Amino acid sequence: MPKKRYQKLYSKPQSTAPSLLSSSSSAANNNNNNNNNNNTVNERLAELRRNHARNTVIDSNNNHGNGHVQLGASVPPVIREILQIPETPPPRPRAGPRPPPGPAPPRSWLSSPSFSSSFSLSTKSPEFNGEGGSLIRRHLQRLEQRLGVSGALGDSRSLPARGSLVDWTLRKFVQGDWEWQRDEYCGHVLYQLPTHLRVALVAYLGVYGGTQGVCLKDLKAIFLPPSKLPVSYDEDGVEEEAGYEYHYEPPAVANQDVWSLDLSGSLGRGLKIRELEDFLFPRQKGLGEEQGGVEESWEDQHESEEDETQVMKLPKALLPNLTHLSLAIDPEYAYHVSWRQLLSFAKHLPNLTHLSLAFWPEPSLTPNAKFASVVSPDGRRLQYGGTGPYSHTLDNDWSEAIMVLTRLSKSLYGLEYLDLTGCGMWTSALWSKAEHDAVDWVGDWGKIETLLLYPGYELDEAAGVADTAKYIETVENARRLERHVRGKRAGKGRFITVETDHEFAG
Repeated sequence: MPKKRYQKLYSKPQSTAPSLLSSSSSAANNNNNNNNNNNTVNERLAELRRNHARNTVIDSNNNHGNGHVQLGASVPPVIREILQIPETPPPRPRAGPRPPPGPAPPRSWLSSPSFSSSFSLSTKSPEFNGEGGSLIRRHLQRLEQRLGVSGALGDSRSLPARGSLVDWTLRKFVQGDWEWQRDEYCGHVLYQLPTHLRVALVAYLGVYGGTQGVCLKDLKAIFLPPSKLPVSYDEDGVEEEAGYEYHYEPPAVANQDVWSLDLSGSLGRGLKIRELEDFLFPRQKGLGEEQGGVEESWEDQHESEEDETQVMKLPKALLPNLTHLSLAIDPEYAYHVSWRQLLSFAKHLPNLTHLSLAFWPEPSLTPNAKFASVVSPDGRRLQYGGTGPYSHTLDNDWSEAIMVLTRLSKSLYGLEYLDLTGCGMWTSALWSKAEHDAVDWVGDWGKIETLLLYPGYELDEAAGVADTAKYIETVENARRLERHVRGKRAGKGRFITVETDHEFAG
């Protein structure tokens, strides 16, 4: 029978020192010229540490770029100081720039004018440069080029950067079938989007959302939780229950970070100021108010009181921290806005700091009665409204405009930024005086530091004499207003800067 061979489970420890220690000790012996016998144990250990660190640095330099990881290069600073290990040298620079991954693009792509290596929106498109489109869109793009901001509120945080992926996505999103997206496909998730995306979505709907702009349904879908949940159907077309639940935060919590609302190009088209006021500041019902009159029993009264309690839970202001508001309109819809409604709306906005009223018509409470007149009992024909057809040109009468602006300044006494681009027709009311009434630039509007008075359009070679004269007059009025406000304040208020076209500024 063959002999059984038993394998040893345990082995004796190695009698000789490791190769690293032996090589280090031999090198140390050679360097010391056989004088190590006289050294102490601590001196020998220090010599071994120095030789080990030197060998580690040499190995790391030799193996640099080969994918090897050296333990000596990742020693913590504290241990490195205790062991007296020298600092690791920085890595060597690479030979040259690494080529982009993948094959090179075809020559047909590179020769195409629409190709962009950064996959961003081409700046040669007419929509970007303002060649065509509405006047309000070109105004916002000029503001971005001159002042370096996005939107009409003078703050680059309100909208994404021009040409970025978010800018391109939002533009295509609102230019597509937006009503189907809002009502059917994405209606239940719009309220849950991040705050900056919801704010940008409102601005893009007003400028790029077609002929209607932002309407009340859009604002409800973005700033209010949906009233109905999405419905799914099985293969047979039968409605089935969703396997998960939706939890929406109350509007007071979800909208507390909304500080900017850009409605440029929406008023007068798909949205009215009265609708906006009722939406942002819902009217609170008292506990004693009942829609159906006197209740027949105490149970009905108890149920109605519970309903009223639910109504009282609604926030007094849907956007309580709103400080930036753009009500810029398209000049084509200038006569569809109401200064009377604006005065009522402004009473709820004492904390507003940035406001845009670009392209608004002259301040008037009865704009449709400008050419109307009435006959007095003694047979004289009198002007019906506060402003007649010749009030500004012949009589230099700005009394009604001054009265409206004075009421507006008393409500919006916290303004610091005011955009009046395209309002050159009535800028004289900003410094004129009617009896004892005038715009108070020291008290009510003493905090305004930036005021925009651009003409609202650009001159070209085909511009006529009348357009050029009107353009230059608007620029001169901006400089006159700046001197007027600085003279009124005379160190009593903040320093004001009136922005206008610097090429024609005197």
